Amino acid sequence: MHHPFAPFLETKGIVIIDGALATELERRGADLGDALWSARLLVDAPELIRAVHLDYLRAGADVLITASYQASVAGFRRRGLDEAQVADLFRLSVRLAAEAVEEYLAAFPSEERPLRPLIAGSIGPYGAYLADGSEYRGDYGLSVDALVAWHRPRMAALAQTEADLLACETIPCLAEAEALVQALAEFPTMPAWLSYSCRDGATLASGESLQAAVRLAEASEQIVAVGVNCTAPRYVESLLIAAQSVTHKLLLCYPNRGETWDAVARGWVEDTGVIELAAPAQRWYAAGARLIGGCCRTTPADIAAIAQAFA
Repeated sequence: MHHPFAPFLETKGIVIIDGALATELERRGADLGDALWSARLLVDAPELIRAVHLDYLRAGADVLITASYQASVAGFRRRGLDEAQVADLFRLSVRLAAEAVEEYLAAFPSEERPLRPLIAGSIGPYGAYLADGSEYRGDYGLSVDALVAWHRPRMAALAQTEADLLACETIPCLAEAEALVQALAEFPTMPAWLSYSCRDGATLASGESLQAAVRLAEASEQIVAVGVNCTAPRYVESLLIAAQSVTHKLLLCYPNRGETWDAVARGWVEDTGVIELAAPAQRWYAAGARLIGGCCRTTPADIAAIAQAFA
């Protein structure tokens, strides 16, 4: 399996993932009070998505995650789009990232250009489509086969783009992880990472074992990195240590700020999280993480601080 992170690890020993997309779009004035969340802007304001991508690259990100986290065939069909139009929007999510990469690289003299940043096609959890907070619980009541069928068209659309890999992220339960591993095997040339949301220092959002979840990833040759995201920073070090004991794969982490999510109000409770991520990022590196970034409520300034901590 092609290992897209190898050039970055060989040259600097770390891969910097970008930060939050949806909450950064909101910070810039976008209205995301919608079941489609950031994916809505693929239709309404794609230029704003491109601008956020570009700012993360300028901050030092090596990987951009596309605006397809909340995108799904079923979700867009509720808006009157047919399957072909939905596939076009998945392709657009990758193209916006690719355009940001080109603009970023064009600012450098050819002899000084950095490594070409990677594009990770976001595959968010089924619960994000439900828009009821269940991605933070994993209590879907669906079989593995049903989850495979739901994720399949999303993977198919992104596998036909120029994305370098898939980011299967914020996965809250073992059943969905198993479904993603099965679905991924239908696209054998596409590498991926698998990233879980956790509620404490040892268990997934569902209450199931992180180590069991990491072992699922370990069994797939296509999964090139495994770890946690959208998880409170205070738990990340323990989770990485637990993961490292059961896998040989690269470890990744891109936590949120640790703020409390109010699923009823669909918003983060202010002043309940960490202030800065640079020092914690160095501890996460020491605990084994080689791909580090940020999730909800992190900003380009946070990614710049993390990148500078490893410069």
